[in-house]
Parts: sequence; C-alpha cells; structure tokens
Amino acid sequence: MSETLRIGGHAGGFAATARTDRWWVGPLLTFAGLGAFVVYSTWAAFQGAYYYAAPYLSPFYSPLLFIDPSAPGAAPLEHAWIGAWPSWWPALLPASPAFLILIFPGAFRATCYYYRKAYYRSFFATPPGCAVGPIPQGRYKGETSLLIFQNLHRYALYFAILFIFILYLDAFKAFFKDGRLGVGVGTLVLLINPTLLGLYTFGCHSFRHLVGGGLDCFSCDRASAARHGLWKKVTALNERHMLWAWTSLFWVGFTDVYVRLVAMGVIRDLNTWG
Repeated sequence: MSETLRIGGHAGGFAATARTDRWWVGPLLTFAGLGAFVVYSTWAAFQGAYYYAAPYLSPFYSPLLFIDPSAPGAAPLEHAWIGAWPSWWPALLPASPAFLILIFPGAFRATCYYYRKAYYRSFFATPPGCAVGPIPQGRYKGETSLLIFQNLHRYALYFAILFIFILYLDAFKAFFKDGRLGVGVGTLVLLINPTLLGLYTFGCHSFRHLVGGGLDCFSCDRASAARHGLWKKVTALNERHMLWAWTSLFWVGFTDVYVRLVAMGVIRDLNTWG
C-alpha cells in the first residue's frame, strides 16, 4: 500500500488528514453561521426601511446620520444627526442609513483575530482544520499583503468602542416613549446588545495590548501596576473571546430582526406604555 505524501508529519493534499474525528463539523457550522449573518445583514442594509419602531432603533442603522422619512418604518427626521437624505447619494443605491455606518463595525469584525481563524478555515480552507491539508496555493503572500490589511484591526477598535457608547445611548432612549418613562421587551433587547458587544470588544486582543502592552515591568510604579490590573481583567474576557464573538454577533442580528418585526406590525412589543 502506497503511503500518502506527508508534509510536516501530516497527510498532504486538500482535506487530507490522519485524523479520525469529525473535524469538518466546526468549519461547516462556522461557514453556515457567518454566511447566514452576512447574507441577512446585507439584505437588511439594502432595505432602508422598517428599522425604527418608537422608541426602538435597529443597531444596523445607528447612528442615523441622514434620514429619508418617506421610507416605511423609517425614523422621524428629527432623529437624524445631520439632516434629510442628501441629494448627492447615488441613484443606484437605496436611501439606507446603514450604508453610512456598517463599514466601521464590519471592518472591526472582519479583521478580528478570532474571525480571521473562523473564515480562514470555513470560507477559504487555509487550512480547514488542524492537521488537515489546505487548498493548494501558490506562493504565500500573507505577511506582505493580507496582514497589512488585517492591521486595520487596531484602528477599527476605536470606532468599535465609540459605537458601544452610541448603542448604549439608543438603549437609554428606549426607556422613554412620547416623553414617558417605561420599559418594553425591545428596551431589554437593545440594552443587552451593547453589553454583549462590549464584552466582545473589550476582550479584543488589540484592546488587551492597548492597556497592557509595551511594558517591561508591571510592578515598577503605580501606573504600571494599575495597567497590569486592567490587563488581567481584559485577559479574563479575552479567554472567552470566541463566546463573546458569537453571542454578540447573534444578538445584534436578533435585535435588528426584533425591531423590524415590530415596525412591520408582525409582532407586538410588550411594554408598560400600553
């Protein structure tokens, strides 16, 4: 019996492996989960409608820089940060506020250390699993091209942090309807969303380096000791980074679905306003 060509002690060739477990289940589920979110979020962004059900605003559309109040389920014009929908907007694209802001959280997710592993394995099969043969490639250029783009992650972090505070502001506004204090299911949904996003963002590898990186001595002075304490807390979040990545991704999509269904009248929001 001829032996399979081995590279580095592992079987060579695409998906070739000596593993006997169901290694393909993880990449398959990741492909399905990430693929479903990308398809849905793209569809939702193109709608430009049913993203607001007073006092709830979908996180896909926050902040509302411009508003087209004529769209069904759109927020009132007074909610716009800048004003009415601009005349310079390309006619080929729908008047959707989501197009103006999704690039920022999208860039943070796409360049995240965990998501790199997730889509490298599930979408690009490079490799699809540990000790599993990758798709045959030419000369490797990751260090000179792809990782240059991935370095945007450290800069996208600042936008991601800003969006958490904006979404908390939306959650605060969701306690008031027509000037009356109250609470609804949608209020809790909006409040959980930035909380999960915060656990994901503040457990990020880049944030961990920001608070504790570049130090040769953690106990040399009080400032260094304080940074070490913060670094340990961030590390505790970082150890569950995959968990926060998936729960926050699911919840931000669920939040948009909830607001959309309420705005369309498909479901009724249970609340104290009546």
